[in-house]
Amino acid sequence: MSVEDVVAAIAPADPVASEAARLRHERLTKPPGSLGRLEELSLQVAAIQRDECPAIRGKAVIVAAADHGVVAQGVTGYPQEVTAQMVLNFLSGGAAISVMARRAGVKLLVVDAGVATALPEHPDLRVVGVGRGTADMTLGAAMSREQAEAGVLGGVGLAR
Repeated sequence: MSVEDVVAAIAPADPVASEAARLRHERLTKPPGSLGRLEELSLQVAAIQRDECPAIRGKAVIVAAADHGVVAQGVTGYPQEVTAQMVLNFLSGGAAISVMARRAGVKLLVVDAGVATALPEHPDLRVVGVGRGTADMTLGAAMSREQAEAGVLGGVGLAR
């Protein structure tokens, strides 16, 4: 499957479902618009799912980590080794996102989307075939088109 195939398979959002969801919200016992941004998001999900009562299944937080080659230019406050340390902390449950995901009862998936340091296998670590970090973008392309497509398609695979 190509990125073009993925994009072509995306159905447009359904304004009829969004409007039906909005009307349904109006019938609920609550002040209009009192849910704020959450209400807006629910209408968007209704339009995407083409259903006035959308369901969110398989809830997860996906954290993707990668290293960029431009670090060689001194533009970041931390060396690349810190990325791998952060990933290991996510996986061991010691990071803030790990705690929040656990408290919310959602799955935490950590993605190696190009970490420069090799990481040990872990059941919650997914590897997207992008490589070990990118090249220095000040000297040329940071990654090839193939690497970029692998990253996009890897993300699509995780979302499904």
